[in-house]
Amino acid sequence: MQNNEIALAALATRVLGIPDLERLSDALRLSNQPTEIFRAVHAAAEQTIGLRLFTIMSYDAQRLEVERVYTNMPDVYPTGGRKQKQGTAWAGQVLLNLKPFRAETQQGIRDAFDDHAVMTGMGLGSILNIPIAYDGVCVGTMNMTHREGWYTARDEQIGMLIGSFLAAALVKRSAMRIADSIGR
Repeated sequence: MQNNEIALAALATRVLGIPDLERLSDALRLSNQPTEIFRAVHAAAEQTIGLRLFTIMSYDAQRLEVERVYTNMPDVYPTGGRKQKQGTAWAGQVLLNLKPFRAETQQGIRDAFDDHAVMTGMGLGSILNIPIAYDGVCVGTMNMTHREGWYTARDEQIGMLIGSFLAAALVKRSAMRIADSIGR
């Protein structure tokens, strides 16, 4: 990105503030969960970090698989979509070591994701994946994709804070999945 493009991009987002955290906290108190917290997290991430594609994935540690539970582009990335992550460097970093993953270029996306052609075909060139954890265990990820060069280390920190509001919803989803598998 050119310097003037970076300056213009900075105008598109704003600093995460106490009012954002209050909106996220309020969303947790609403009925219609997890939809309300998913929407609130999406809005906070869009306004403070910036994104074009946004998804939330739950993580099934037994299958080493993630499943899309929220998306802002259901025609391209519908809910229910699953991805196997066994044996990938990405899985080690994000799902096991609970460290954010950031690729700043289309090549970085190609190196890490099987569906890179879809993302790069949409003009997306950088990605930020935030692990959502509870009690030391990954329960899902919050994923943002934007144009090349968009995400920074500071965005990782903001993403970890915003993403933490997803933990309860993803833990509940995991517990329901386990209960369903036992009941079969």
